[in-house]
Amino acid sequence: MANDVEIGLGLQSDKRAGDYARLARGAEEHGFDVLTVFGDLMYQPPIFPLLEMAAVTGRVRLGAACLNPFSMAPYEIAGQVAALDLASDGRAYLGLARGTWLGAVGIGQPRPLTAIEEAAEVVYRLLRGDSGGYEGRVFRLLPGTALRYPVRRPDPPLLIGAWGPKGAALAGRIADEIKVGGSANPAMVAVIRDRVRAGALAAGRAGEEVGIVFGAVTVVDADGAAARDRARAEVAMYLAVVAELDPTVEIPADLLARVRELVGAGRHRDAGRLVPDDLLDLFAFSGTPEQVAAQAQALIDAGVRRVEFGTPHGLADMRGVDLLGSAVLPLLRREPAPASVAP
Repeated sequence: MANDVEIGLGLQSDKRAGDYARLARGAEEHGFDVLTVFGDLMYQPPIFPLLEMAAVTGRVRLGAACLNPFSMAPYEIAGQVAALDLASDGRAYLGLARGTWLGAVGIGQPRPLTAIEEAAEVVYRLLRGDSGGYEGRVFRLLPGTALRYPVRRPDPPLLIGAWGPKGAALAGRIADEIKVGGSANPAMVAVIRDRVRAGALAAGRAGEEVGIVFGAVTVVDADGAAARDRARAEVAMYLAVVAELDPTVEIPADLLARVRELVGAGRHRDAGRLVPDDLLDLFAFSGTPEQVAAQAQALIDAGVRRVEFGTPHGLADMRGVDLLGSAVLPLLRREPAPASVAP
């Protein structure tokens, strides 16, 4: 595996105080590079687990993937990333995305790309101490507006969560990373790279400056069949959202409609049973450690800079993290065999 490739864990914020610290310690000891907390609707705010994990780690990068500027104002986003950067001594990254399912709480998402771009502008102006004011189409800062507390870094890395051409182009213009959430499909990597490159070139950047991150539901266990059964149920909810975003995959409309119907009725396990093996492998990491490592390696070979193993990790969360660290990471980080030399 290339030295600049990172392996991360994505955590759902649904645990008790103390659980995050235990997971974080174990992850850092195993050698993971990044710990991400999802910002999904109706779960705990990511800042709670991130601060707990920052306190017990000293090396891993930490961030939310992702916060959105519709349910959280940019000045508050700036405050949260500044707090995490202080608590972690400069290991924070900022994740921004348009968000999903916000209609359930009555929040609209007008002009999402403009909102993300302007939110990033406001956040970094505040972190830099730029009090000159800003007048955007969605957000603004009056002249003289500034943070009233110390900031560890003015420029923590920016990650944008996006699948589509316009979102990827925005990442190409302004971000350090782009996160494609809910995909384990190597064929999608080249699509995202082309979309990022279009935005990067327009901004005078090289497309390769922007790291590509792929993350998805992960279930690993020595019992590969049980792991894949659990993954089917977990992935059904996300499949209903992201399946149509992947232009390299054709999913029968009736299958997708039935999955959505069952997920909407809360019948996730029944929805998962409809997902065939080949489709499961495009939207989740699942099976034995060898199977999961092979899926991750295929993404690395396709050009991702980071693979992120998402929840629930295993049949039990801590057991899954331990297996990923003890059995999957070594398979990804072993040195390639030297090339044979002809006599």
